[in-house]
Amino acid sequence: MIVIPAIDLKDGRCVRLAQGDFRRATVYSEDPVEIAGQWQAQGAQRIHIVDLDGSLAGSPRNRAVILKIVKAVTIPVELGGGIRDMETVEFYIEQGVRWVILGTAALKHEAFVREACRQFSGCIIVGIDARNGLVAVQGWTEKTSEPAADIARRYEDDGLAAIVYTDIQRDGMETGVNIEATRMLAEAVSIPVIASGGVAGIGDIEQVLALEPAGVMGVIVGKALYTGGLNLQAAIDRAKR
Repeated sequence: MIVIPAIDLKDGRCVRLAQGDFRRATVYSEDPVEIAGQWQAQGAQRIHIVDLDGSLAGSPRNRAVILKIVKAVTIPVELGGGIRDMETVEFYIEQGVRWVILGTAALKHEAFVREACRQFSGCIIVGIDARNGLVAVQGWTEKTSEPAADIARRYEDDGLAAIVYTDIQRDGMETGVNIEATRMLAEAVSIPVIASGGVAGIGDIEQVLALEPAGVMGVIVGKALYTGGLNLQAAIDRAKR
């Protein structure tokens, strides 16, 4: 299992939201490129980037800083937020982004997601963000009645690299990963799952590690790294054992 540090971008700065609420954003760095370098130096195997402004707008808003990060590090980057057309997918992959994450598009534009999987095999991740097990889209502002597992099953045969599953209510709260919901999703599909939302400390890493047999390949860590609740090197060492 891999531990993936997160960099969430808002107005070009590194921030964390509380439960997906854009009104509850805390700025942790004015220099996201420097933060990416720190995570790489501490042993990260990949970096998770979200263009928060893009997720609301429906198109990229932090493109310049994203490209600076990609060029500054040698480890691969996975990127989500506002990627809703083939032109944007192609642009980011050509610029060195290793995996593109499609969230809102996975619910609203199935044909586009499938075509992206076909054209960029192994480079597409679907992001499923859920509140009480039901998917939310448009930067988490629009609730749906779609269960997370139903969305995941749609793409069972399309060659996704992974599914990032985020529990919105726990995201940025350091209240622990929703282990049961993550397990249920991983067991519902054969696609590798990356857990996200709620990591508070090393105990959460150990709990997610126990989900490896169910198909959980990684865990995204955000706020706990910025508050000091979790040491990235220690988390990576534990996941490798």
